[in-house]
Amino acid sequence: MKLARDTWLIFQRQMTLTLRSPSWIFFGLAQPITYLLLFTPFLKPALASMGATSYADAYRIYVPGLLVVTCLYGGLFTGFGLLADLRGGIIQRCRVTPISRTALVLGRVLRDVAILLVQAVIITLFALPFGLRLSLVEMVLAAVLLVLIALMTTAISYDVTLLVRNEGALGPMINTVGQPVALLAGVLLPLALAPHWMQLVADWNPFSWATAGMRALFNGNVGDSAVWLGMLMVAALAGLTLLWSGRLFSRTIS
Repeated sequence: MKLARDTWLIFQRQMTLTLRSPSWIFFGLAQPITYLLLFTPFLKPALASMGATSYADAYRIYVPGLLVVTCLYGGLFTGFGLLADLRGGIIQRCRVTPISRTALVLGRVLRDVAILLVQAVIITLFALPFGLRLSLVEMVLAAVLLVLIALMTTAISYDVTLLVRNEGALGPMINTVGQPVALLAGVLLPLALAPHWMQLVADWNPFSWATAGMRALFNGNVGDSAVWLGMLMVAALAGLTLLWSGRLFSRTIS
């Protein structure tokens, strides 16, 4: 009960601080919406071999990958906010209060997840005029999967930040790891178009399973095994990374 209350208090404080600077809505959405409007139209002829006969088909294939990569990169870069609070002594001051150490990380993670989910909803709404259609069940399951992805990537970002604590190293490290992971997840184009060796490598990438699950949901295949395998895999990894984050917060912050 105390953990839940403390987590809620940290979440409320972090959301209040975020809402005081609403510019994150514009800067967080500028790149994905640009890709949505200017890149997706090129996909209709490129995806003709996969049955994309209209722009609606192209958006149904591309938008799920765009949502995954938004949560992937958005989550991985949340560590910069934590690093700023570490430098400013905010985390250290929180540690002298009776608040739970685990709540310090969970409240922040939930704030970041909420922001990423709002961004995903806005991106989806932008795609609706182009013919994208989702049922309520598909939307809910897609939101659950995106929340799990955001939980995992945010926790990973916090873990790396606590270990590195250097802006000059953190950015290049995230880009170096994030780019191949995103490409091997098939976020731009489905992995079915990739060479066989790339598909074999992608099988070891949990984000490729998540992307496959998202595309299955957007195609109306709620019962597809890719949906539930992706959810189970990402949920397990999210739990492990969150557990590690809690321990790092307790051990490394002084």
